[in-house]
Amino acid sequence: MPLASIPSPSQGVWHLGFVPIRAYALCFIVAIGFGIWLSERRWRARGGERGTIGDIAMPAVIFGLVGGRLYHVLVDWQTYFGPRAIKEPYQALFVWEGGLGIWGAVALGGVGVWLACRRRGLPLGPVADTIAPGIAFGQAIARWGNWFNQELYGSPTTLPWGLEIDQAHGGLPGTLYHPTFLYESLWDVALGFALILAGRRLRPDRGRLFALYVAGYTAGRFWIEGLRIDPVGGVDHAVTLLGLRINQWTSIMLFAGALIFLWATRRKEHEPALEHSA
Repeated sequence: MPLASIPSPSQGVWHLGFVPIRAYALCFIVAIGFGIWLSERRWRARGGERGTIGDIAMPAVIFGLVGGRLYHVLVDWQTYFGPRAIKEPYQALFVWEGGLGIWGAVALGGVGVWLACRRRGLPLGPVADTIAPGIAFGQAIARWGNWFNQELYGSPTTLPWGLEIDQAHGGLPGTLYHPTFLYESLWDVALGFALILAGRRLRPDRGRLFALYVAGYTAGRFWIEGLRIDPVGGVDHAVTLLGLRINQWTSIMLFAGALIFLWATRRKEHEPALEHSA
């Protein structure tokens, strides 16, 4: 075993009586809470009404959870269906066991935000720009749930920050793996600060800061995704197309879409709805 490595937690679930306390769920709760807190501060700094982000967050979180799970099941369907399945089909509903695709969460969560904005008569662009850094920081926090679950790790490595994985989670004795959860968490933290800085200096509006978030996140996710091996129960269930994982193709398409949006909106007038001090 190398002299330096990152150990994985010995457990990710604790029991308070008969109630299971799951680290994965706790990480998501903290991530959501922090994202709402930061977004609320940014909204008020831009002249928005107190409590607006909290009201918008409720449908966004509900829709996001549904969307995230749907995307995970669609992409990782072999885990639950077919001859190679290692779980029963009904376990696709067990969100607390892990498995939330960020693409589905943001897409369907965005529908929840849009519906809430329509109900309150708010323009979607300023809201999207306000919450973009909070989403990035929230993702950074949520990724630690994968550490507790010993999942979404990368290929074997000899680097001193290699991650230890138990055999029960697909690891081999004496082998370390790329801690892709950590790579993505650090990338998301850097992206969150970059978005705040861009918001203050460049003052993008009309959803352009959110587009920068999409471009920044997908750029990092593409190369991090390429490191992942995702063995589940010792079997690789990752779906590939032309040598790339589905999540890499999704990253390419969303990155291109974000750039097209930024190019198409580069010369339009600024939205007067809110001040750009956040």
